[in-house]
Amino acid sequence: MSYSDALLKDVLTRTKRIAVVGVSMNPVRPSYYVARYLGLKGFDIVPVNPMSAGEVLFGKTVVASLGDIDGPVDMVDVFRRSEAVPPIVDEALLLFPDLQTIWMQIGVEHSDAAAKAEARGVTVIQNRCPKIEYQRLFGELRMGGFATGVISSKL
Repeated sequence: MSYSDALLKDVLTRTKRIAVVGVSMNPVRPSYYVARYLGLKGFDIVPVNPMSAGEVLFGKTVVASLGDIDGPVDMVDVFRRSEAVPPIVDEALLLFPDLQTIWMQIGVEHSDAAAKAEARGVTVIQNRCPKIEYQRLFGELRMGGFATGVISSKL
């Protein structure tokens, strides 16, 4: 999938509240550190994982499903296998009439679910990471993909 930088930047600029479906409590898992990063950048993160429901992550109570979220969300960020995407998209479209974006993480794609969401006017990003795109588009990564901090092999 090819997405323009302008589209990605627009999505990341207009988004305020993100439901992270499949977030992990394990700090070495990508879903954990992506959600943490986005929260530190000012996004209101809603952690969603039935296995961790009721636990607290980043000061937020983990909910079991999208249906347990109070209020609207702008984006649903999916950290699940591609086969699990259709019911997540169906539920998101049903529950959040003003949903702006479905974002599927790296390695996650589902063309039929994407087409269904797009037909409802929802922007769909597949096989990308909002953390990586945010860092790249807002000047936190150099061209080589390294963070802009000092990197040295000297002791």
